Amino acid sequence: MEAIPFTGLHPLVAAAVQTAGLDVEVLPCDPDLADTEAFCRAYGIAPEDSVNTIVVTGKGGSLTGAVLVACAVLATDRLDVNGVVRRRLGAKKASFASIDAVAAATTMERGGVTVLGLPDEIPVWIDARVVSRERIVLGGGNRTSKLRLAPGQLTSLPGFEVVDGLAIAVG
Repeated sequence: MEAIPFTGLHPLVAAAVQTAGLDVEVLPCDPDLADTEAFCRAYGIAPEDSVNTIVVTGKGGSLTGAVLVACAVLATDRLDVNGVVRRRLGAKKASFASIDAVAAATTMERGGVTVLGLPDEIPVWIDARVVSRERIVLGGGNRTSKLRLAPGQLTSLPGFEVVDGLAIAVG
């Protein structure tokens, strides 16, 4: 197998980038600055160009057992967990997945979870406002890297869906 040229990324993220042939820039990150607010401030990234991946779990309703979904929203917005996400899941209850559940399902670190490199059984919903940006910054699967790319590249990936109103603009 050919060596993955995306050093610094989580191995599953690097493999997903390579497999999909995405045009990305890898940004090294001080692990102490990986959380969105600190990262944007330290590296001069506009919060409206930073994307958070939030993993939500749904239970009850039409679901048999708990399910996970990864939601990509701008850092300036708030995910509509109890509205859009819960209804789309067909769940009676939706909530943020625990850090332990996310780590177990994805092998990614808090502060670096991203929509790339996730297991196939975790669908990815991308807020429509994300794809309206020219370039975005996403986690690299760990606390030591981030990815910058044109968000339109994500829309054709298997299991990825753009959702209008997934997030609510804050302020």
